[in-house]
Amino acid sequence: MAITAAMVKELREMTGVGMMDCKKALTETDGDMEKAVEMLREKGLAASAKKAGRIASEGMVEIHLSEDNKSGAIVEVNSETDFVAKNQVFRDYVAAVAKQASETSAKDMDAFFEEKWAVDPQYTVKEALSQQVAVIGENLNIRRFEKYEKAQAGKLVSYVHGGGRIGVLIELACEKECDELVELGKNVAMQIAALKPQFITEKDVPADFIEKETEILTAQAKNDPKNANKPDNIIAKMIEGRLKKELKEFCLVDQPYVKDGDLTVQKYIDSVAKEIGADIQIVRYVRFETGEGLEKKDENFAEEVAKAMN
Repeated sequence: MAITAAMVKELREMTGVGMMDCKKALTETDGDMEKAVEMLREKGLAASAKKAGRIASEGMVEIHLSEDNKSGAIVEVNSETDFVAKNQVFRDYVAAVAKQASETSAKDMDAFFEEKWAVDPQYTVKEALSQQVAVIGENLNIRRFEKYEKAQAGKLVSYVHGGGRIGVLIELACEKECDELVELGKNVAMQIAALKPQFITEKDVPADFIEKETEILTAQAKNDPKNANKPDNIIAKMIEGRLKKELKEFCLVDQPYVKDGDLTVQKYIDSVAKEIGADIQIVRYVRFETGEGLEKKDENFAEEVAKAMN
């Protein structure tokens, strides 16, 4: 497979590794981006297991909770420019999309687009989107949504950061639906927004994830010249320690609590549970970041001006 400059650039942005090393990794993996990232990590060149999606496109994330707090939805709607994303007409439209998503029975985007638009039922959601494109004068897209319906006592809590750049919807289970529970939900949602945990607890980590991470950490250790004379049992203990450290970063309840570094998130939850006299469990959460994994179109400003002059 021919390795293009765009592929090398993409891998470099994902890993922070030099251009030549990226090109070599892509060549050796026949252009497979995921395998190339793994290879660079195994060689100790890519520093982190957390492959950051490229945050590129504009738009916003919005969340709507029903008045009875029994359902809620988070949506991402993309625009071409940040200017439009700050436009009140656009923001009102996104709020309406979030409300519709909180009431929808659709299970995927195709079904959602075919629904009647609640604001004006003579149109479908897709047709209403086309109307917004005409009004705003820029291409828009409802990229994704996720709906939660509460099945037990507790609270759905939302947090939107940076005017819609990041949104978190979290479900908490608790017999006491009090203000302290809402405050806890906000604080934990802020934690999720800031540190991007992949799992709630270590029990939620799939076996294949641990297996893959162990393989990568093993390759890293064996490729490190400092470990050349170390026996296998010592290397195995090193890998075990590194894996435990990684899991504390990946698992929400084991992360240091952002508002008090002396506590883990779990210890913070336990302290609130003791205060209100009821057990608190994180049932699930979802985190959307605007443009996550999407590539922004590169524009040459000089060319753009020249086009406008012609």
